[in-house]
Amino acid sequence: MATASPAPINPIIPGFSPDPSMVKVGDWFFLVNSTFHMFPGLPIYASQDLISWKQIGNAIHRQSQLSLAKADTRLTPLYEDGKESEIMACTGGLYAPTIRYNNGTYYVICTNVIHDTNPVEKGQQPKDTTDNFIVRTKDIWNGEWSYPFYFKFTGIDPSLFFDDDGSVYIQGSAAPGPYTTIRQVQVDLKSCEILSDERLLWKGTGGIYPEGPHMYKRNGWYYLLISEGGTHEGHMITMARSRDVWGPYEGCPNNPILTARGTDEYIRYTGHCDVLEDDKGQWWGVCLGVRKDAGGRFIMGRESFLTRGKWDDDDWFSLERVKSNPSGLVRASGEPLTTTAQPNIDFLYIRDANLKHHRLSSDGFGSVVTLTGTPVDLTAPHDSPTFVGKRQRKLEGRTSVAFADITPQTVKAWTDAKLKCGLAIYKDEHRYVRIFLDASTDEPGIDFEFVNAAQKRSRTTHHELTGTEGLSTLSLRIEYTEQEYRLLYSTEQSRETWKCLDTVDTLHMTDPDFVGPVVGVFATSASPVEVELRDLSID
Repeated sequence: MATASPAPINPIIPGFSPDPSMVKVGDWFFLVNSTFHMFPGLPIYASQDLISWKQIGNAIHRQSQLSLAKADTRLTPLYEDGKESEIMACTGGLYAPTIRYNNGTYYVICTNVIHDTNPVEKGQQPKDTTDNFIVRTKDIWNGEWSYPFYFKFTGIDPSLFFDDDGSVYIQGSAAPGPYTTIRQVQVDLKSCEILSDERLLWKGTGGIYPEGPHMYKRNGWYYLLISEGGTHEGHMITMARSRDVWGPYEGCPNNPILTARGTDEYIRYTGHCDVLEDDKGQWWGVCLGVRKDAGGRFIMGRESFLTRGKWDDDDWFSLERVKSNPSGLVRASGEPLTTTAQPNIDFLYIRDANLKHHRLSSDGFGSVVTLTGTPVDLTAPHDSPTFVGKRQRKLEGRTSVAFADITPQTVKAWTDAKLKCGLAIYKDEHRYVRIFLDASTDEPGIDFEFVNAAQKRSRTTHHELTGTEGLSTLSLRIEYTEQEYRLLYSTEQSRETWKCLDTVDTLHMTDPDFVGPVVGVFATSASPVEVELRDLSID
């Protein structure tokens, strides 16, 4: 019998997992990602080998910790040679966290980007509020994190650095003038009081948007690792160092020390990196990247990748170009690829969801979800629709669900409430694909809808359920590959026959953006009504 080949190591966190930061405590590595407009926020993953990661919690896991109500997505034109080239989807919410450990306490430091909803004059950009905060815990395994401790800093992407003398510093990306720069303050972590003026550390090497700084100390040098070039095609990692924590900082002669710009690599957009040393003295970098096919699709969005690093004789650091299998690591054949340590920890909601409208349980055969429909739909920029789902983790997979106990009484209740309920692949209020039961008329049917306002694309398909396809049994399915979404339904009890209602090229859901696809179930209705869905299966 042939032995199955081990799956590639990269990405170490597949699917929507941008801006990774990593820390080593004892025998364990811990990693955190950005989540922007989704709740719970800032997932915490754990691993002992850098290969197999399991989600063990979320640093923002109580809605009372903070609000995501103003984490809407802005469609911002990008220009090339003076002409609009494409639209970037810029989502607010939780940006670029850093995880650190010191003296028995774990810290996650982050920015909540709050979009201003007030109207502005034509040609002006609305102003954002950047609420920078720290949450902490002494027991990372129990999943309980503190309320945010806020501190004054004008920028985003904050990082913590603990110096040998006990001093603590925050580095971040700030723009007090016309250009973004890397700046630093000293902080008292007990009170979150800022103890120094905000000072410029480094402007980078000239790439746009110097951001995502992390500081390290080695052999008497302070090293500053940052991202430049924007988080898409021009993304790169650069480094500078100084003998003093306040600088001046000298750029590495080999900058950028990591990039995939100007290449046709499958793994592209590499940047926003954090590095550490393992027990064997080997250095590693964890960074974001995308898997971009020959057609320009990177449907999974920005994911977390691992690559090997090393120091040269002049005490400068470098990172190997990111590959599917980084040198020095081997995944065991047949090793499970699940990314959760406990059930339901990876379910996601949109912004400040009413959790009472989402009840999760199990009937012994699979997940059961009871949704309460409301008038808020997926298009809402600030209110939270009834939606619960998980990150799409596989390039090839499927998600399915069945309507439970369809009776004339339930159908009448649905039509009276004008219910729409089904499966959706959601990125933000401007971009989604869905297939659903449309009970908003006296003749219920199956609808398909595709919307991408960034590309000015939309399409709908309606199929009436009549005759032998009358509404007594209904199951929905979305199948996905790297190139295509297929949206199907079945009205058979056995679900042996599936009918494809429509398809979407994944290129039409691929944009320069911050987020990744979340697959789940939704319900909207003119008046509140419950609908029970069973056998929910999300790959």
